[in-house]
Amino acid sequence: MARGRGNASAVVILGLTLLCLLVHCEMVHAATFMVGDAGGWTFNTAAWPNGKSFRAGDVLVFRYSPAIHNVVAVDRNGYNSCTTPRGARVLTTGNDQIKLARGQNYFICTIAGHCQAGMKIAVTAA
Repeated sequence: MARGRGNASAVVILGLTLLCLLVHCEMVHAATFMVGDAGGWTFNTAAWPNGKSFRAGDVLVFRYSPAIHNVVAVDRNGYNSCTTPRGARVLTTGNDQIKLARGQNYFICTIAGHCQAGMKIAVTAA
């Protein structure tokens, strides 16, 4: 009987080890993207995502002057109309990091006129 329990323990340990490796592999595949590249999060960044491939779990870094800009995650309607949903979290550090969810992710600057001037992005994460 002791031999059977030993095998079960080995299987559990092997399973946990494989699970840890799987979680580690998922984390390794996440990429970090600087929104706007060297120019940072500023006007006319709407085309910045074009030609880039994003995956769920990737991180977008929004660098900007917090005295004149901010960043808010919005839905499609908020993106198209440059409006912020009630209760939306406004980020204002100037170095905000946001993990992408699978599907469409939308971000705008809510300072008056900024979104309308192109300070918004739509990112699709596979």
